[in-house]
Amino acid sequence: MPGLLRDYFVVLPDSVAGHAVAGQLPIPDTTRTAGGAGGTVTVAHPSGRPWVVARPLVRKVSHLRRGDDALVLIGPDQVPEAVLAGLLEGARDRAGLERRLARLPGLHHVIAHISGETWIRGTASGLRRIYHARHAEAGTIASDRPAVLSHLTGAPLDDGALALRMLDFLPHPLSRRVLWRGVHETGAGYGLAVPAAAPGTAAAPGPREYRWWEPPPPELPLAEGARRLGDAVAASVRAHIGGLDRISCELSGGLDSTTLTFAARATAPAELSLLTVAARDRYSEDETWARRAVEAAHGGHTDTPALAHHIIPADQAPYFYADLAATSAELNDEPLPVAPGRARAHLLLSRAHATGSRYHLTGYGGDELFLGLPHAYQDLFHGNPLTAWNHLSGLRHQLGWPLLPTLKALLDRSSFPRYLAGAVTTEPQPVTRTPLLSWGVRQSLRPWFTDHANALITEEFRAAADGQAEPIDRWRGRHVDIDAVRMGARHFQAMEDIGMTIGLPVAAPFYDDRVLEATLAVRLAERISPWRYKPLLVEAMRGVVPDALLARTTKDHMSSDEHQGLREHAPDLADLWTDSRLADHGLVDARQLLRLAAEPFSPVLVEHSISSTVAGETWLRAAENAWNPPDRTPTTSEASR
Repeated sequence: MPGLLRDYFVVLPDSVAGHAVAGQLPIPDTTRTAGGAGGTVTVAHPSGRPWVVARPLVRKVSHLRRGDDALVLIGPDQVPEAVLAGLLEGARDRAGLERRLARLPGLHHVIAHISGETWIRGTASGLRRIYHARHAEAGTIASDRPAVLSHLTGAPLDDGALALRMLDFLPHPLSRRVLWRGVHETGAGYGLAVPAAAPGTAAAPGPREYRWWEPPPPELPLAEGARRLGDAVAASVRAHIGGLDRISCELSGGLDSTTLTFAARATAPAELSLLTVAARDRYSEDETWARRAVEAAHGGHTDTPALAHHIIPADQAPYFYADLAATSAELNDEPLPVAPGRARAHLLLSRAHATGSRYHLTGYGGDELFLGLPHAYQDLFHGNPLTAWNHLSGLRHQLGWPLLPTLKALLDRSSFPRYLAGAVTTEPQPVTRTPLLSWGVRQSLRPWFTDHANALITEEFRAAADGQAEPIDRWRGRHVDIDAVRMGARHFQAMEDIGMTIGLPVAAPFYDDRVLEATLAVRLAERISPWRYKPLLVEAMRGVVPDALLARTTKDHMSSDEHQGLREHAPDLADLWTDSRLADHGLVDARQLLRLAAEPFSPVLVEHSISSTVAGETWLRAAENAWNPPDRTPTTSEASR
């Protein structure tokens, strides 16, 4: 079963048909009751029929039943029965249970049965998502993997959703468009309520969504917010690696990875391996800062764990677009623009796995949370226009934004549907000096897209706008901030799935809901600043990360590796377009893509990124072949505790 190496679960109705669906799941023969990791876990309805069927390669399934009420948590750590009892007992409804769940790190899928109704939710950050589909006999079934639902229901691919994924950024609510028809995604921050069938009947009412999460008001001063953020990061790190003896961290040298390195060190593992990929750019500063972090982690501490720093030479790091055929090893929930960098990620995780690491931490999510996007100044302008203009003036001079266009963008009050209606265009890409203060980015349709693809994409955006789509939050900057976090969480799924293929669990603690909430709760004028680099994270890590390391204000980029990858792997790209599946679907002009493969430094590729198109092509090949070979059982990771 290529592509389904990541763990998954399904939630089934209490019926003969639901029991039959369980027999169609691509799972090993051996079934176990709830608990632990690896193999198959089944949590039953009171009737004995399967309710939750999971294959937790890395995550743990915790389960408790009290009479007709039941609770299942699927997350990074085993939740003790006493804690489960404290959550379930006395919770008479969803709201009561959610108040209790707020005590846990926000990393779990939650499946509960209370007052005769099943309800399921993921995380507010979007790292854990919920999908549902209607089975012809069983009715509503839910899962965290849309490919599983497509397999069980026979759902065909949706060309409109596939065309959308050829864009670099897919904004809310279009990001919820699932790649298979009839399979639906429940929005992040929303749950899925599935009523039971009425007594004496076989049919149950359809599912409905409910909102369980609201972002906190931005009221906390920086000092209090930093304390809460530091506690949330530490709790999330402990939830992933607490008690493990051998762990690893990606130490790029940036502030985010450095923070997690020291947070991991505080859990006192016996062995801590730090991995740094050297940069080809001689002006890069990352390796220098990574070495400083290692020296600081070693210095003056008798209780320091055995710490090893592994530097991967630059000439061993693959360029982007290397080994594209290997992407078939994982079937992500959707095409992801990070897919062309898979070979690089695979190398890093393989080296981490070779150290004996039982869990690997990354700093993914730090930029989206802590950098602060310019759109936030729209929000600040409403309550404090002088402060907003002062901050925005500093940013404007750094980015070269002209004065009058910046003022016009700041005073713009266009609605979210209006933004969606104009979010894609056939015009050239906006220049870098264009003020970014709207509900999101404006994207250009690629010149290699067909008229059919362009029509599908523009129709999807038009339909969302005409349907009066609601933003995530009524404040423009907060909407963009949360949407960016959720987009990054989707992208991180590719790293998780590569880790599953290798046998190494990979975590991004910054995508924990408690970390997101602590960040959003801080006053906007103190959370972001044009004169300070990630001020909230810096203050949160005082006393954990040495001040000398918190002083870094720069960030390296790898754009040269991507452009060089187009040249180095031009033959592979040509092979990809010679028998293009996207072209078979009428979405790309394969002849033009073949010409561009032969001209890797074409001005067209300088202006337009091809990474999302490559991701769509490789994903489509994996999706079309996912269910043909015999099922196979992946090796259980040694992350079991």
